[in-house]
Amino acid sequence: MAVIVKFIVVRNGEEKMTFATKKEADEYDKMLDIADNVFEFLENSKVKLDETQLETISLLLAENREKLMLILRGGSLKQKETKTPEPKEAAPKKAKAKKELNEAAG
Repeated sequence: MAVIVKFIVVRNGEEKMTFATKKEADEYDKMLDIADNVFEFLENSKVKLDETQLETISLLLAENREKLMLILRGGSLKQKETKTPEPKEAAPKKAKAKKELNEAAG
């Protein structure tokens, strides 16, 4: 016989999601709390949306809160390609190896 522990997130008497760890369940519950707060904020705003739209937008913003916080702080989601600078010692070795390769070929 196996014993399986499950963590179930329940909202207003309705099971929302089941998780294997308490940490995952707590994170999901927190995300739902944030979505509820965003829903209320949007509902009280001048933007007129139906309940389904409010729920969809609220969940989207709550699920992507890290990205949203970056945007609200003035950041961008675009990833800038950055080259890792070569160590100073590696550059001469690379040039030397390239020179030896050219001499061997020519």
